[in-house]
Amino acid sequence: MRIQMKILMMACLVLCLISTAYAAQGNAVYYDPPYTKSACYQNQDHGTMVTGVSDALWDGGRACGRRYKVQCVRGANTAPHPCHDGASVEVEVVDYCRQPCNGVLNLSKDAFAVIADTVAGKVQVEYNPV
Repeated sequence: MRIQMKILMMACLVLCLISTAYAAQGNAVYYDPPYTKSACYQNQDHGTMVTGVSDALWDGGRACGRRYKVQCVRGANTAPHPCHDGASVEVEVVDYCRQPCNGVLNLSKDAFAVIADTVAGKVQVEYNPV
């Protein structure tokens, strides 16, 4: 029984490490409402937990509808302690962030506010597809 428990615990540890290892990182910024008109859905409303993506994720428009879990890792400028500890948000890609885009993700202000203080303006995030 003890050996089975050790094996189970090791398997859980490995799975946790694998999921963390595949998390991508980049800068996130935000934009103010309204969140329509978008490159993906024109005037359709897709709620407030949305994001635009830069060329790094746009994939010729195939990024539309993809969902990401986003978590603030640290500040990307001089704002002190911008991250909301442990907070994450799930967002849907609805738009394209044209160059010069200041982040890989251009989150809605509502989504950004879940993970960080909007006064910061830009933060380093970790994001995973869901």
